[in-house]
Amino acid sequence: VITALQDRSHTGFDDIIGTSRAMLRVKSQAERLAAIDAPLLILGETGTGKELFARACHRASTRADQPFLALNCAALPEGLAESELFGYAAGAFTSARRGGKPGLLELADGGTLFLDEIGELTPYLQAKLLRVLQDGSFRRVGGTDEITVDVRIISATNRDLEAMSHDGTFREDLYFRLNVLGITLPPLRDRIEDIADLAAFFIDRTAQQTERSTPRLARDGLDWLCAHDWPGNVRELENTLFRAVALLDGKTLGARDLADAASGTASVAAPQPHNAAETAQDTATPPTQQTDLIATALAQSDFNSGMDLLEREMLARLYPDYPSSRKLADRLGVSHTSIANKLRKYGIGT
Repeated sequence: VITALQDRSHTGFDDIIGTSRAMLRVKSQAERLAAIDAPLLILGETGTGKELFARACHRASTRADQPFLALNCAALPEGLAESELFGYAAGAFTSARRGGKPGLLELADGGTLFLDEIGELTPYLQAKLLRVLQDGSFRRVGGTDEITVDVRIISATNRDLEAMSHDGTFREDLYFRLNVLGITLPPLRDRIEDIADLAAFFIDRTAQQTERSTPRLARDGLDWLCAHDWPGNVRELENTLFRAVALLDGKTLGARDLADAASGTASVAAPQPHNAAETAQDTATPPTQQTDLIATALAQSDFNSGMDLLEREMLARLYPDYPSSRKLADRLGVSHTSIANKLRKYGIGT
């Protein structure tokens, strides 16, 4: 589920695309639960829009004027996830900031903290989170002071937490605490009626992003979209349409264009610079290499894989001129921890 809003922090239920019976039912249920100030667990397959529903629930809650922060529990190793979630005290470790650092729980005080992929949380962090849900208190990493917060926890997963609690891979007491309220988002195959509206939105947005005229979706193209299985749900639909529009050499998007985009067999022509300034900026990398890189990124099976490829290439090219995570972080205007994690992830500078 994707919203037409540019600023996702302002996502509301009216901005979530979908008028099928399945979507109207789950949106109505979510709107009712949003007003209840209790933990909410959002279940659904990959790509069904769990974070967007979490944001909409926050906006419709009594905490709407307070922060909404999010953490993907599967994105970081246990140590980093712990410091991001709970913060750390001064001197907690060698590279710790002077004075320490507040975690997301502190920063979200009064508002909402969204924990995506909660099923990936390690047993140790499950125990620490359970205490927060029980009495609203915790300690920073390396700290001794008790910190108390008032935060609504919204969590999400595509896994069966109930089954995991039965087989011992997820704490049963934590599952019950998280699942005070719950909704299950429908997969795209159960809301085929929404595909036409979703496709129109994604096609128009991609045309704007790639500075192209908006192509027309042919009848056989829509039929192909409706017949496709979409195991990755709306996210897969979004990625397929992005590739199809970006690679289209014409004004009509047909079934063959979509099938090629879905299979990753399409190719892209070299983009032409709009002016001399763009040409000058491109001299650092030959156009053929840029085209190959973009084509390779577009051919990835999902959006995140394509972005990872582009991100790795950017870091690899900048690293020789900024040969440390701190220098590179300053150059890009992001945190040292974030860059250090990415350099380690891509094996750059090791």
